[in-house]
Amino acid sequence: MRNGAIALVVAVAGFGAALAQGGPHDVGPPTYQMRAPESGGDRLGASQDAAAIFSHRCGYCHLPAGMGTNLLTKQQVLAGNPPAMGLLINRNDLAADYVIAVARNGKGAMPPQTRVDITDAELKAVAAYLAKGKAR
Repeated sequence: MRNGAIALVVAVAGFGAALAQGGPHDVGPPTYQMRAPESGGDRLGASQDAAAIFSHRCGYCHLPAGMGTNLLTKQQVLAGNPPAMGLLINRNDLAADYVIAVARNGKGAMPPQTRVDITDAELKAVAAYLAKGKAR
């Protein structure tokens, strides 16, 4: 019993020392979850990089391994489409007006995005980026 208690104390002390030195928990998020940094400047202006806005504002859910991507992939597969269509940037059936409507009103598990979450100018740029030129 005494040896078991000593082993437990040594294990806990070793774990505490690993945490104090940065340990394995301190490696940061996996690269697939890394979003683009927020671009500085005027968020109300329309001259921003739409891909960077999408990555920063929408990427947490809509980049690979995000909850939105997982849910959309399931829907796409059930509809007979390849899993890659779960990523919004791979889609070719999105219209800008539809993207704006879903972002502002929400749909399914996606909550509505306020003008604080993503400004009208940012959303318009992201919608055009995802729609690849399709307005409706």
